[in-house]
Amino acid sequence: QVQVVESGGGLVQAGGSLRLSCAASGSIFAINVMGWYRQAPGKQRELVAQITAGGTTNYADSVKGRFTISRDNAKNTLYLQMNSLEPEETAVYCCNVVVYGAVGTAADDYWGQGTQVTVCS
Repeated sequence: QVQVVESGGGLVQAGGSLRLSCAASGSIFAINVMGWYRQAPGKQRELVAQITAGGTTNYADSVKGRFTISRDNAKNTLYLQMNSLEPEETAVYCCNVVVYGAVGTAADDYWGQGTQVTVCS
């Protein structure tokens, strides 16, 4: 089993910054892709940013230039630095990790419970 726990959400004014963290623990041999998703009330979940084990990143167009995703492979931890936040980015931000539990096994993906980010105008 793998546990995924996010932290760092909160209330911030428009134009402000927050840094989210996501820690994965448990039966982990290796982690492939790690990503942040968000879901606002009444909307579908959307990808915010992803990063591979090798450091290749992918961002939603709406956050390019403002958000930075990074990871610490030694700590199985994912980060998201969010700058210049906008009220419409209020959402629950969830972490997703693609994990290999052992050598030669297929990868499984796991989700955290999410952390609330509220941006007030």
